[in-house]
Amino acid sequence: MSLQNALVSTDWLARHLGAPDVKVIDATWFLPTLQRDASAEYRAAHIPGAVFFDIDDIADAGSPLPHMLPSPARFSSRVRKLGLGDGTRIVAYDNNRFSASARAWWMFRAFGHEDVAVLDGGLAKWRAEGRPVDDAPVTPKEAHFTARQNNLLLRDLEQVRANLVSRRDQVIDARSAGRFAGTEPEPRPGLRGGHIPGSLSLPYTELIAGDGTLLPESELRRRFEASGLEPNRPAVTSCGSGVTAAILTLALHRLGVPDAAVYDGSWTEWGGRSDTPVEG
Repeated sequence: MSLQNALVSTDWLARHLGAPDVKVIDATWFLPTLQRDASAEYRAAHIPGAVFFDIDDIADAGSPLPHMLPSPARFSSRVRKLGLGDGTRIVAYDNNRFSASARAWWMFRAFGHEDVAVLDGGLAKWRAEGRPVDDAPVTPKEAHFTARQNNLLLRDLEQVRANLVSRRDQVIDARSAGRFAGTEPEPRPGLRGGHIPGSLSLPYTELIAGDGTLLPESELRRRFEASGLEPNRPAVTSCGSGVTAAILTLALHRLGVPDAAVYDGSWTEWGGRSDTPVEG
């Protein structure tokens, strides 16, 4: 399976796991409310040779918002130490239904590294099939990574605010329908309920099959069409903090929309301010 398809199967990874140019990363992340330690779970059991990709560390340390995209220099510094360099084929997985393997996939693409894919079904499918896991520490050899930021894949607050007038981008929200409508509480305190005016709702959970894999392309297309997304207009994805938004971006990539962007600050930024309009 080509990495340009954005997903690889467990069979593909099992066949290529020992290839010198294939590097595997565990990008598992959990909301703090779940009280699960992704790093500890990685140390207890990971795909052999995988390194831990911590989105809370590989982030903008100066931002008050969680796991915002870091500078190119910080990203390069962190991934070099993980042995992830130019010319490597990176496969990201997680143990939380694409949270945050899709985010890691988007981050590499945002810094110009297109040879990256997500393991379809993640660690849960890998283990369900009886494939090997390891608890041995991984000591990667430092590599050289060249970061070239692609701002077309990123939106910030002012761009999304300007879009309220221009309506150039379609904004599609990956949160639950209740959070979108403002009828469910936000998991982070201090945030208003509701959604960005004019945005569309498509909970990311509706794109994932029962076995944890992404739905077939025909079904993905049907779900996006049902949400009201127009296929020939630019799309921007949003969520709570820029993590599950990347699942929508991954799905759009599968449908031939490679340049869908992520609003990095997402609802944590928009819903946490008093000067941004909200619909609910």
